[in-house]
Amino acid sequence: MIYKIRIILDAEEDIFRDIEIEDQNTLEDFHNAITQAFGFEGSEMASFYTCDEEWNQDEEIALFDMSDNSSDIRLMNETSLDDVLTEDNPKLIYVYDFLSMWTFFVELADIVDKEDGRVYPNLLFTFGELPDSPPEKQFEAKPNDGEGNFDDLLDSYDDMDFEENWN
Repeated sequence: MIYKIRIILDAEEDIFRDIEIEDQNTLEDFHNAITQAFGFEGSEMASFYTCDEEWNQDEEIALFDMSDNSSDIRLMNETSLDDVLTEDNPKLIYVYDFLSMWTFFVELADIVDKEDGRVYPNLLFTFGELPDSPPEKQFEAKPNDGEGNFDDLLDSYDDMDFEENWN
């Protein structure tokens, strides 16, 4: 089967690409298709994240295992698209270049039969131009249940005994 997927840059203006790709392709294949579609060199680290309907990030699926020990991290080259992207779970988050944090919303739009003679992955449609630098992110602190605020925590910084507990 062929997945038709829309990849949307997390920005105020509309910038997206529509890609067709085989459901059995790996996430690494999909990562390569995304970097080519948006004009990235493809040399930076990247990860996909599973998420819920409200785009709340869940499990990471990394391009490479950068941990010191052999952890249980899922890798793109070992994960097929149909393992993480289905009609019941049609969304992923994709982050490219962890220094710049290019963030994209990935959504499964349709599942169709493979067309003879067509080469996949296939860039179906492009809209908008990628800016020179990633859009600024607005990070907001969550309230901490009335236990004071972050400034109060910083005021009590001297009370924290880091010297004893530093490894």
